[in-house]
Amino acid sequence: MHILVTNDDGVQAPGLLALATELSSLGEVTILAPDRNWSASGHVKTMHRPLRVKPVLLADGTPALSSDGAPSDCVALALLGVVEKPIDLVVSGINPNANVGHDVTYSGTVTAAMEAAIGGVRGMAVSLDAPEHHKGALDYAAAARVAGFVVNRLLQNTLPVNVLLNVNVPYLKYEEIKGIRVSRQGLRIYRDALIRREDPRGRPYYWIGGEAPTGVPREGTDFGDLQAGYVSVTPLHLDLTAHEQMAHMQSWDWSADEIR
Repeated sequence: MHILVTNDDGVQAPGLLALATELSSLGEVTILAPDRNWSASGHVKTMHRPLRVKPVLLADGTPALSSDGAPSDCVALALLGVVEKPIDLVVSGINPNANVGHDVTYSGTVTAAMEAAIGGVRGMAVSLDAPEHHKGALDYAAAARVAGFVVNRLLQNTLPVNVLLNVNVPYLKYEEIKGIRVSRQGLRIYRDALIRREDPRGRPYYWIGGEAPTGVPREGTDFGDLQAGYVSVTPLHLDLTAHEQMAHMQSWDWSADEIR
C-alpha cells in the first residue's frame, strides 16, 4: 500500500506530521504538500505558471516534498509522475477545523481528495473540529488514530474510485469519542461580513470577515453528528447534477423558436 499524504495548511503543519506518522504503520507513505497555507483555496489547477517541487524535512526529520502549488496541484503532480511509484490512496489533512456542509466546496483539504478521485485513486480528507481561536498547540492524536481506523476500513471494503470520504473528528480525547457515523452532507451557516478600510492614500480595500460559521445540528448530518460527539464520515462524489430535478425540467417548454 502506497499512501500519498497532503494538506492545505502547508507541509510543516503539525496535523500533517501526525497523519503521516499514523499512516506509516499501514503502508509506505509519501508526503507532497504545499509550501504555504492554502486554506479555503477550493479546487485549483495552476496552468498559468510553472510549478516547482523541492525536498524538505519535517519537524521530526521525516523527508517530504513541498510544492508552490495548491493542494489539488500537489495531488495532480504526484499522480502525473513527480512521485514515480504508483499511489493507491491519497489522504489529506489533518485540517485544524471542521469541513462540513458547503465547506467542501471551499476546502483545500477536501478538494485535494477530490483531485485523487478525478485521477482514479481513492481519496480521503480528515479534519479536526478544534475550537475557534484555540490557544496553544492542538492535540491531533485522536484524529490521527481515527484516520488510521477509517483507512483500515476503506482498505478492507470497496467503494467506487470516484467516491471520496470526508472525515470530521470532534475535538475530544480518543476514549471520549462516542463512535463513528456515516453522515450525509449537512447545512453550514455562514455569517460573513464585508469589512471596508482605506489605505494611507485613501483608497478602499476589503476583508471578508464576520463571526465563525455555525450549522444546522440535524442528526444524520455531518455537522449534527460532529456536534453530538461522533466522528462523521461522509461519502462524496463529484457529480453535482440535481438528478431529482431533471424530469421536472424536461417538462418545461424547450422549443427553440424564441432564441432564433
